[in-house]
Amino acid sequence: MTRLLLVRPEAEQELAAASRWYEGKRARLGDEFLDDAAAAMRVLAQDPERERLYYRSFRRVLLRRFPYKIFYQVIGDRVVVFRVLHAKQEHTRGLKSD
Repeated sequence: MTRLLLVRPEAEQELAAASRWYEGKRARLGDEFLDDAAAAMRVLAQDPERERLYYRSFRRVLLRRFPYKIFYQVIGDRVVVFRVLHAKQEHTRGLKSD
């Protein structure tokens, strides 16, 4: 069963910023980053419990090609993406659910 996937505004902004950064490195690389993130989110919508708890009630999934992590929670029948962070960024400080 596919669950409803919601992406919080902060995560959307982080996706857009990373895409712009990659696009500045090479044409279309930003689109490739977004495609990788979208593929990871499709998997989350299909099977969100496949990833173990990482911090408090947050789970994370690593992108396949890019050094980014998607942090999310399973809330009822929804998967909520809270943050999309580079692997070297501080993770736990920015993880809080409202």
